[in-house]
Amino acid sequence: MTTVTGIDARGMRHCETTALGVLLRHEGLDLSEPMMFGLGSGLSFIYWDSKAMAFPFLGGRVKPFALTENLAGRLGLELAVKETTSGRKAWEHVTAALDAGRPVGLQLDSYHLDYFTSKVHFGGHVVALYGYDDHTAYLVDTEQQGGAVSVSRDSLARARAARGPMTARHRSFTLTAPRPLPDPRAHITAAVTACAEAFLHPPIANLGHRGIDKAAKLVPTWHERTDDPRHDLPQAAALMEHAGTGGALFRNLYRDFLAESTQSLDSPHLRTGHTLYTEAAALWTHVAALIAKAGETGDEQCLTEAGSTLRDLAQIEREAMSALSRLGR
Repeated sequence: MTTVTGIDARGMRHCETTALGVLLRHEGLDLSEPMMFGLGSGLSFIYWDSKAMAFPFLGGRVKPFALTENLAGRLGLELAVKETTSGRKAWEHVTAALDAGRPVGLQLDSYHLDYFTSKVHFGGHVVALYGYDDHTAYLVDTEQQGGAVSVSRDSLARARAARGPMTARHRSFTLTAPRPLPDPRAHITAAVTACAEAFLHPPIANLGHRGIDKAAKLVPTWHERTDDPRHDLPQAAALMEHAGTGGALFRNLYRDFLAESTQSLDSPHLRTGHTLYTEAAALWTHVAALIAKAGETGDEQCLTEAGSTLRDLAQIEREAMSALSRLGR
């Protein structure tokens, strides 16, 4: 059995920040989950639907792995990424790092992981791998999934080989921090303003505040979009609220990032953003509850109310990001 020593196997609320936390703490850099999320300019929104999808997808963050790339670039971390179409080479990539005493991040489809409680295909899931033996791999996943967990190597291989939306080609990565270690406080302004600009000026109508406006128009029609509303609507609500896809989780993280940032920067723009994202997070929880109720009761008025709340959210988040875009000016 090979196990990397000195691992702090702490499960957090979001998969990518959980994996980043494992890799960064091993490098001696211990950041809070909100700080990692905020420095990686992780907040966003996407309304995604197509004929090939069983039901629309609401995303509340930047695309998978962009958070990792943003955080590494901002803090001057060396990000070494490997991809391949070969399962054998993919395993060699991770064992080489583990044998050298380094934990590895993996992007995969969570559907195939033995321990996963929700069997939904999601190819943008990220875990940290810190050990293995002949039959088992030892991972760190979110607190919800158990934190330090084990999975059969066959299951892990299937998860890494999966193809479909948001998947990567057996992607694995390691992080190396510079010495001396970077000061995260020095990068808050750049992270906040980059996130705000992307949210306020999205290239297409499915993203940012325009995406929330689009969701406000389309969510009230979701009864027409599904043949099984009693399943699809509560599942969408559960994913929103507990997996963070378009729900309160990422708004809570960003709210807490802004609160932590005010300890380093005295700015009315930060305080305004924090106040508005506190309000937004509560409203996203309300939207998820309305969508779940619509599926459970068949009351289409719940979806109408959810659409109205989403219109309010688009305005609140637009105001928040407008204030945050002025940070540092």
